[in-house]
Amino acid sequence: MRANFVVRVCTSIAVTLLLPFSLPAGAADALSPRPVTIVIPLAPGGPNDVETRLYTARLNGVLPQQFLIDYKPGASGTISAAFIARSAPDGHTLQLTGGSFGAFPALYKDLSFDTIRDFTHISLMSLKHFVFVVHPSLPARTFPEYVAYTRANPEKVNISTTGSGGSTHLGGVWLHNMINTRATFVHYKGAGPAVIDLVAGRVQVTPLALQTAIPLIKSGKLRALAMMGSRRMDTLAGVPYIGEFVPGYSFESYIGISGPAGISEGVVKQLNDAFAKVVRMPEVVKALDAQGSTPVGGTPAEFRQLIQAESDRWRKVVRENGITLEE
Repeated sequence: MRANFVVRVCTSIAVTLLLPFSLPAGAADALSPRPVTIVIPLAPGGPNDVETRLYTARLNGVLPQQFLIDYKPGASGTISAAFIARSAPDGHTLQLTGGSFGAFPALYKDLSFDTIRDFTHISLMSLKHFVFVVHPSLPARTFPEYVAYTRANPEKVNISTTGSGGSTHLGGVWLHNMINTRATFVHYKGAGPAVIDLVAGRVQVTPLALQTAIPLIKSGKLRALAMMGSRRMDTLAGVPYIGEFVPGYSFESYIGISGPAGISEGVVKQLNDAFAKVVRMPEVVKALDAQGSTPVGGTPAEFRQLIQAESDRWRKVVRENGITLEE
């Protein structure tokens, strides 16, 4: 009896001593004080890197955690995505998820991850606007004239892209399907060399990010035929959007924040709320507008639905056109 009594007393004391140090209810459903790392699947210095730094500088004031940036470029972003899918689902390892992410299932047969099942898609950050530009040597001065020219000269127009299977490649193929024309796609390793050859006239057309396009259009080095999204843009007043001529076409890229599957609802809400605050900051809105982007934000469900819709669209485009990745 005495032995049992001693055991009960000791157990009671141990529990009492532990209680002040136990996690309060719901604490496991919040970020720990450790830093949060956002992995960018591209080399440093590009517009997505600049935007991510714009966010992290302010997230460091919204949340007590320190936000850091790491880079894992390569294999069109699949290296970074595979790393994130294997990471601990605690909200401390996140990824910048870009427009090509939704195309992975269509382009890669042996992915080690599922773009929906293996990720927690937390928040959309912004939409990236593209303008359909041509070299001034091309006779077409309007988008309808471009359609007529490519129909009269099938496969003679060279279109530069930022890489085989990338968003500008798929967006261009989709467009030419819808207008029933054929062009030749020339793939580059990034926007820099693609733009250099376009300005030099070695290729005639490209879908170009608005931020990059504006100075080249204003200087007369390139001609804007149409915005590729779903509306006109104040920064290029008078330039129509392709949907005015091709109903149902709208091409915009995006970036957002994702993490591995299994992040708790509390942590997801904490992160989503923080990104929503940053999106609404006037200086962020102004900076993104200057970069040709529109801050969006939104719920995790909306971001997941966007990625699913992109996956469905690009799967159809890839299948119908027999697109394969090229070195």
